Order: sequence, then C-alpha cells, then structure tokens
Amino acid sequence: MPPKFKRHLNDDDVTGSVKSERRNLLEDDSDEEEDFFLRGPSGPRFGPRNDKIKHVQNQVDEVIDVMQENITKVIERGERLDELQDKSESLSDNATAFSNRSKQLRRQMWWRGCKIKALMALVAVILLLVIIILLVVKYRT
Repeated sequence: MPPKFKRHLNDDDVTGSVKSERRNLLEDDSDEEEDFFLRGPSGPRFGPRNDKIKHVQNQVDEVIDVMQENITKVIERGERLDELQDKSESLSDNATAFSNRSKQLRRQMWWRGCKIKALMALVAVILLLVIIILLVVKYRT
C-alpha cells in the first residue's frame, strides 16, 4: 500500500502567490533600473512592441491562472482519492470481520445441531429401553 502524504496547501497559496508576489514587487519603491526589469521597457520608442509584450504577458497570466486552477483541482482530487482509499480500507476490514464472525456463528450452529441430534438419539434409546423393560416384565409374569 503506498504511503499517504499530507498536503498543506490551500487555495490562497496556490492561486494567489504569483499575483501577490508580482504585486508586492511592483508596489514597493524602486528605482528606474528595477522598474525596467520588473515592468519591462516603457517610453515612446517601445510603443508598438510594448503592446505586443503586454498582449503576450496577458496570455501568460491567463495560462498561469488556468494552471493554478488545474493544480488546485489536482490537489482536491488527490484528497478525495485519499478519502476514498480510507473508506475502501475500512470497508475491507469490515468485510473481513463479518466473514470471520459468520464462520464462527456457522460453527456454533453446527455444534448446536449436533447436540440436539445427540439429545434426540439419547431420548430414543431411553424410550426403547423402557419399552423393552416393560415387555420383558410383562412376558415374565
């Protein structure tokens, strides 16, 4: 049976970490050189190219959002699979216990049947002995 791993990520960790990190980096006071690296080139000489970069950046952001949603769904699926595995193990244990108990009960009932048959045989033998004794006493007199 494979080991179970606990997952300690919640939705905020997965979906909000990249955006919040980017936001924190952009909101802090920084100089122009840092702005260039964080926000990209700006100014009139990069106008049309900047639009393409923004468009590509928006597409990348959309892909990141989709991937974060997918990761969240995979984690939730893993948790559901773990729960399902626990339930199936519990069901298997219960089935084994039921099987063992039913075998024990079957044996008890078999012995009870044997005891009843032995008691009936003993009663029959006693009745036969009583009849034989009565017949012997009747013919002797």
